[in-house]
Amino acid sequence: MAETNFTLAELLICACADVWRGDGEVMATGIGFIPRVAQGLAKRTHSPGLLITDGESCLTETPVALGAKTHEGRRYAGYMPYSRVFDTLWGGRRHALVGPVQMDRWGQGNIACIGDFHRPKRMMLGLRGFPGNSIDHTNSMFVPKHSTRVFVPGEVDVVCSVGYRDERWRAGVRRDFARVHRVVTNLCVMDFDGPDHAVRVISLHPGVGFEEVQADTGFPLLKAPDLHETTHPTAEQLAIIRELDPRDLRARQIKDNPLGIRPVA
Repeated sequence: MAETNFTLAELLICACADVWRGDGEVMATGIGFIPRVAQGLAKRTHSPGLLITDGESCLTETPVALGAKTHEGRRYAGYMPYSRVFDTLWGGRRHALVGPVQMDRWGQGNIACIGDFHRPKRMMLGLRGFPGNSIDHTNSMFVPKHSTRVFVPGEVDVVCSVGYRDERWRAGVRRDFARVHRVVTNLCVMDFDGPDHAVRVISLHPGVGFEEVQADTGFPLLKAPDLHETTHPTAEQLAIIRELDPRDLRARQIKDNPLGIRPVA
């Protein structure tokens, strides 16, 4: 049964966990606190076949709690050094949940820098493994603060991950594995399943209106035909989240740790 007493961070963890629903036996990688808890929640509930690691070199059947420093209580499922991670992702058997600095209407992500690449206003992570990862396997995105600074008009400053902009693809290059599945933000959940991969809002978090989301987005959005309110966490999900994050680190991830259901103004 869905609960009514939960934080926005807990709602987002559940929404993020849903990006892996139905994936089967693929490697799930959540980058950041909320995506990391979400991958463990997904494995503990609707997607037990997911492959997750301990963050070091092993696959584990028991998700590792945030802050855990011992191997006590873990059930290992195999050896997963960096070389095998690359074998897995290059074969398309991975679904990562990552956090772009910028994202555009084509699903292209930027984590490198703000401004011109040769004279940046602000440096970030660099391209890292984003180009190869996005070509070879499915990615979803997590954005903790939905704004036009992230969802930019036009193209991102540096295209680090591929999307659906035809001009960025060389003729004859295979695009089979490249896919942007879901985008989870503090306001809504979106996908790229509109005509010609147009961005659609598929669910709105409690108390959020479509007009608010559109105002904070630098490009036009579509409403999905079945646009609905984001599903509330269940008591079981909240219990698992508290097991996976016993120190309540999730409370620091969204400014002021707001409630999941906005109070009436």
